Amino acid sequence: MKVLVVAAHPDDEVYGMGGTMAKLAAQGHEVHVLIVTDGCTAQYADRPDLPRIIKRKRDEALEANQLLGVQQVHFGIFPDMRLDTVPHVEVNRLIEETVDAVQPKAVYTHFYGDVNLDHQMVYRSTLVAVRPVPGQCVRELYCYRVPSSTEWSPQLGHTVFLPNVMTDISGFEDVKERALLAYQTEARAYPHPRSPRYIRETDQARGLEWGLGPAEAFWLLRKIKGAYHEKTHMDHTTMP
Repeated sequence: MKVLVVAAHPDDEVYGMGGTMAKLAAQGHEVHVLIVTDGCTAQYADRPDLPRIIKRKRDEALEANQLLGVQQVHFGIFPDMRLDTVPHVEVNRLIEETVDAVQPKAVYTHFYGDVNLDHQMVYRSTLVAVRPVPGQCVRELYCYRVPSSTEWSPQLGHTVFLPNVMTDISGFEDVKERALLAYQTEARAYPHPRSPRYIRETDQARGLEWGLGPAEAFWLLRKIKGAYHEKTHMDHTTMP
């Protein structure tokens, strides 16, 4: 089965679900990643070598996702931290074109309540791109959480992340960490939420909540069954 992970920035995909991506690939599923922005223009806007930094970030993304077994990384060219200035239809089109090219049965995207506005915009555009019109290839739609973005939103009813799907990533913790470390430009020291140690501890805690080993959490938004007599693309632990 084909799977598409939609990320606003290079590294969101690994922090959010690197273990799940590696597990899916190891099970024989074809995993694709779409990175919507360049991930650099806001942070390095005044640097004369910005093109070199953008290329380095792409190289890091390719290395990280290769470690996870990803089939292909698709890149957008939208400006980092400025998706609210890009016409909504243009972001929609990028995701729609990638969905058309990949034909995934499952799509993972950002959580709508994230504190990061780019994440919110990608979520909204993903909903448009995979709307359940006749002939839509996408049968399952999930949100994933990104450390330092999802948990930093106000803990209100409409912004708190309440997972109803958990994936045990036992045996894939090390490859996830190697993929995280491939993003050298994003490395942070513990106890920052984007440090490898923090990620391991969080994954372990998530799994313990559900009686599992280290795990990654998801919010299932939509799952269509019966039309094609398909099985779920992966053995998740799902809350009734």
